[in-house]
Amino acid sequence: MPNLGPTELIIIGLILVLLFGAKKLPEAARGLGRSLRIFKAETSKLRDDETETTTATVVQAQPQPPAPAPQQIPPVSATAPEPALSAEEQARRLEEQAAKLRAQAAAPKPQ
Repeated sequence: MPNLGPTELIIIGLILVLLFGAKKLPEAARGLGRSLRIFKAETSKLRDDETETTTATVVQAQPQPPAPAPQQIPPVSATAPEPALSAEEQARRLEEQAAKLRAQAAAPKPQ
């Protein structure tokens, strides 16, 4: 990538002032900064989710010991609500519960 000298930067700045106006430039720069921060946060979440997914698939590929007898699910207490969870956390918990239920269903029933 070619280096931009001070002359080129001044010309680019003048063009931006002519296109957007001096009042709109700070607002546009703030919006661009916010957008970049959001983009970086989302891409880091994607990387984190990807590593969690690969770790989870490796763990699930290992043979599981026989599941104990089905347990009673305790009733949900209305007095102690859980803190608000993100959509990713809720999805992860639901997947864990589904995996437990599948393991219990696949376990041979004693007769």
